[in-house]
Amino acid sequence: MPTLLAVFAALLPVFLVIVLGHLLRLRLLPDEAHWIGLERLTYYVLFPALIIETLARADLGAVPAFGVGASLFLAILLLTAFSLLIRPALVSRIGLDGPGFTSLVQGAIRWNTFVALGVAGSLYGEAGITLAAVAMVAMIPVLNVISVWVLAHFAAGKEPDARSILAALLRNPLIWSCIVGMLLNALDPPLPQPLVAFADMLGRASIVLGLLAVGSGLKLAGLHRPHAATLIATFVKLVANPAIAITLGLLFGLSGASLAVVACASSVPSATNAYVLARQMGGDAPLMAQILTWQTLLAVVTMPVVMALVP
Repeated sequence: MPTLLAVFAALLPVFLVIVLGHLLRLRLLPDEAHWIGLERLTYYVLFPALIIETLARADLGAVPAFGVGASLFLAILLLTAFSLLIRPALVSRIGLDGPGFTSLVQGAIRWNTFVALGVAGSLYGEAGITLAAVAMVAMIPVLNVISVWVLAHFAAGKEPDARSILAALLRNPLIWSCIVGMLLNALDPPLPQPLVAFADMLGRASIVLGLLAVGSGLKLAGLHRPHAATLIATFVKLVANPAIAITLGLLFGLSGASLAVVACASSVPSATNAYVLARQMGGDAPLMAQILTWQTLLAVVTMPVVMALVP
């Protein structure tokens, strides 16, 4: 397993790009329209290209794909079930409403793929990227299904319409990217090298631009008075989530880089597109922004500790 110093060294460039994004938002690009455009470009074009290119060339037979995928997948299901189980207590104890609950759930279970890819690639090179690709397949579809369902059910305050949920999922570029990437991996068609290089260039751009977007979305005002839901979501995401995923990984016989990537994928902050989804579907977007900011700042400390302690 990597030492605490090695993990921190791998994380430092990632978080320096996030800090740069925040500084750019404050000084050079203060107009929110610039960042909305960047988010859309990353979400609909660059990140799908990264997913497709990574999955298409990943040697999934060379890694314990089932153990890695199952550990992360089951951790998500367990945490979602736990969140639904404690919802009555959250309503009675801290007065959490439906939209606020959706932000807590997204904050507890989603993952920032850009941070995970940056760290996994820095620590383990091509093997780390391949393992991160397995994590994508295991997590992206189920996370999007759960997030859309939770928002449709609790933000609107009524039973979600199955047709509208299905339509939202069918429009999701990340789910389609996973499908296309896996098909290309299975069929292994001869692709023109210029096309492969084109997808690779787009994918590499997505990591940097995605991290800059993470930094631009940090909301430092009011951090000294966090909502109770923020503290709960942050603890679950940065502590409980990796503890569950790592335990499952050990049960599936994982070790070395495979277990470390499980730890990485489960201990990163929540995804910035959780904020976009909250805005689009009636969730508590300000609470989501506070959760994302707290998690991103604290992950600088918690991620190296979690990964360094993995047996």
